[in-house]
Amino acid sequence: MWAYNAVFYQIYPLGFCGAPKENDGQTVNRIQKVISWIDHIQKTGADCIFFNPVFDSDRHGYDTRDFRKIDGRLGTNEDFAQVCQAIHDAGLKVVLDGVFNHVGRGFWAFQDVLRRRWESPYKDWFYINFDGNNGYNDGLWYEGWEGHYELVKLNLQNPAVTGHIFDCIRRWVEEFDIDGLRLDVAYSLDENFVRSLRQFTDSLKPDFFLVGEMLHGDYNRLMNDSMLHSVTNYECYKGLYSSFNSANLFEIAHSLNRQFGSEPWCLYRGKHLMCFADNHDVTRVASILQNPKHLPLLYGVMFGMPGIPCLYYGSEWGALGEKAKGDDDLRPCFEEPVENELTEFIAKLAQIHKENPALCDGSFRYNVLLTNKQMIFERKVDSQRILVAVNMDDQDYIAHFDAQCGLAKELITGDTIDFGGGTLLPAQSVQYWLMER
Repeated sequence: MWAYNAVFYQIYPLGFCGAPKENDGQTVNRIQKVISWIDHIQKTGADCIFFNPVFDSDRHGYDTRDFRKIDGRLGTNEDFAQVCQAIHDAGLKVVLDGVFNHVGRGFWAFQDVLRRRWESPYKDWFYINFDGNNGYNDGLWYEGWEGHYELVKLNLQNPAVTGHIFDCIRRWVEEFDIDGLRLDVAYSLDENFVRSLRQFTDSLKPDFFLVGEMLHGDYNRLMNDSMLHSVTNYECYKGLYSSFNSANLFEIAHSLNRQFGSEPWCLYRGKHLMCFADNHDVTRVASILQNPKHLPLLYGVMFGMPGIPCLYYGSEWGALGEKAKGDDDLRPCFEEPVENELTEFIAKLAQIHKENPALCDGSFRYNVLLTNKQMIFERKVDSQRILVAVNMDDQDYIAHFDAQCGLAKELITGDTIDFGGGTLLPAQSVQYWLMER
């Protein structure tokens, strides 16, 4: 699967393109702004652009009106097809956000139900009680996602609903040649629907990638050979920033060992979870970290740990954004990309990640060295062995550990490392050591 060796770059299109907050029905070609960013995205080392919702919606993209039509605030289907063509011409992949658990109140089939009620052929597309009512005083009750009545829950056990969704996905492949889907709130989806979706997409296009949004619980429930290839690693997302803010690297080390360690009870050994420092739903990592010196170190851990790294637009140069200020603060419109030391450092990490099989597919050993402020962990596949060494302290640290060899090449700087007599971990540093065989 191509995605297992890729780096993703996430864009929230409605914010990225500066679209109006409400869908005013006008069509304006804003989505082609993405084309001018392709060179920058390639410089970060990304291989794939993951778009949050692009289809016609009431407001924020997750309240879909029509899966068959690009949101007019972004442009037309033809405009987006040109964007996808430019992305593919640059050698990158395209993954879209599949919002299949619920739709908006403006969804065409739900509007038909509101007008025709019992007579609507779409009444069984949703969970409806015509004897009840709701906060919108429609004279009927329907199930909203987690009680949000602006998000109308779809009946994914209805073959007509799944048939419509699959027809739309087929159209997306035909029109935009998409390479995969991220399933919004995958943890809420009907499991039989997810199995059917995997069978359908496997037949639709070779190596079609499916990743699901998972927050808690057992990720293996949806991440397996008959369902999803990957899920979002929210457990380690929290562990990444929390470990640095609390000067407690034991937290992320033990989360990683719980997931990927060699013991029989470890949960996801050999799996490829999607790892991230932030996204469109959470405070930007540059805002949540208490010490800005830790930002490159955090990315050093993220690109070194097992998983598929995903960057969120703007965070590669340290953009700020706080969840407490509302979603708009997390999903801004940047006029143009910024390139600075952090951008260059992340690009180097992405290059190292892709060029070294141990970092994409290797085993994980967390306890080469572990203290509150220092950590060395091992990634290994076949004859390649890489140690990732972190020192989050303001003081240099001399590390004493069993390197199992005498020399290594430091992949970020190209320096040679000699492990005789203790090894220097400079203050506020991350190193990737390619160990001699």
